[in-house]
Amino acid sequence: MLDCTPGIPQIAHVMGILNVTPDSFSDGGQYQQLDTALAQTEQMVAAGAAIIDVGGESSRPKGATYGKGADPVPLAEELRRVVPVVEAIAHHYPHTLISVDTYKPAVARAALAAGAHIINDITGLRLYPEMAQVVAEFNVPLVLMHSLGRPGAMPHEHHYDDVVQAVIESLQTSIQVAQAAGVPQIITDPGFGFGKSVTENLQLVARVNRLVAMGYPVLVGISRKSTIGAVLSQDNQPVEIGDRLYGTLGATATAVIQGATLIRTHDVKPTVDFLKGLGATWKLAQITDLSGGDGL
Repeated sequence: MLDCTPGIPQIAHVMGILNVTPDSFSDGGQYQQLDTALAQTEQMVAAGAAIIDVGGESSRPKGATYGKGADPVPLAEELRRVVPVVEAIAHHYPHTLISVDTYKPAVARAALAAGAHIINDITGLRLYPEMAQVVAEFNVPLVLMHSLGRPGAMPHEHHYDDVVQAVIESLQTSIQVAQAAGVPQIITDPGFGFGKSVTENLQLVARVNRLVAMGYPVLVGISRKSTIGAVLSQDNQPVEIGDRLYGTLGATATAVIQGATLIRTHDVKPTVDFLKGLGATWKLAQITDLSGGDGL
């Protein structure tokens, strides 16, 4: 297991996204073949990814940005997409942790048997609480993300009186289910971009410290998302997906400084380099604070 304690020397670990889907919002269709998936894995591992997150079903939410949302994927098709990729990564990169982005217990079981190390459930056990038993049986970490509705039919926005408190309360319910099943390590994810407005997404990033205070490692997945496009908008038009890196890194800095220790991203090398720079200055700032001088 990774050390995900806030304040670790490297600041945060990077989770590289590997979507083996035809319809993911940013990279759908690029890595559906085993050879292209392995080539992308090789690049991300070489760039410093600690974890590769394999996803076989797009979670693109419905709404003004993405239309009707992603189509559901039958169990057999998700298994066909995910399991061979997990097996190949486990064989070729045995020292790299493999996460599988799925909410289906059968996919999780097959992926873990094939060599995966982490399950990333974007529904936070809402749809299939039995997922917790599968994860506990394999004695691996579980990522619990906040979301609403079903994948592909998740609302793009929802009204909250206090989005941060609502996310915390929902995650606490998910945590209770996971703990009751005996899951050995729980990681929380506020679900940036799932059922939240632009303002609410930014509020979640700005208040990551409240999630950290729950006592579990916090993962943030803000890479290239529509909120970043809106923040960087020009002439009231969101910037294109490929132009969202620097905005993503800015929001990432806010989350990491407050204690987030896992960063899920499409752009591994820029994120790793960014975190190295942030880590170096952050450590110097801590020395300065403790010494009462310039720390040099």
